[in-house]
Amino acid sequence: MSKRSSTPTKKTTTKRKQPSDINLLAAQIVEAATGQAEQEPTTTTQQEKNPAAVVLGRLGGLKGGKARAAKLTPKNRSQIAKKAAKARWGKSENA
Repeated sequence: MSKRSSTPTKKTTTKRKQPSDINLLAAQIVEAATGQAEQEPTTTTQQEKNPAAVVLGRLGGLKGGKARAAKLTPKNRSQIAKKAAKARWGKSENA
């Protein structure tokens, strides 16, 4: 006996995003009705990243947290931890 999944399957369709301006929407509808609309929306090509910048950014990211932690005093670390706990769990300072 086979089990059927209770979750619906997701159908992937390509739809053009509806413009928020009513005039652009009207123009899009007219283009689609008359056959003048593009069949497939154009995709913007992602620009290539500069390899030198990627390396420099990665190097800074790798040493950033350790360097910051080394500079902090125990009092500063405690203040940062209290602020993070308050933000995370929403506890007030008086409670």
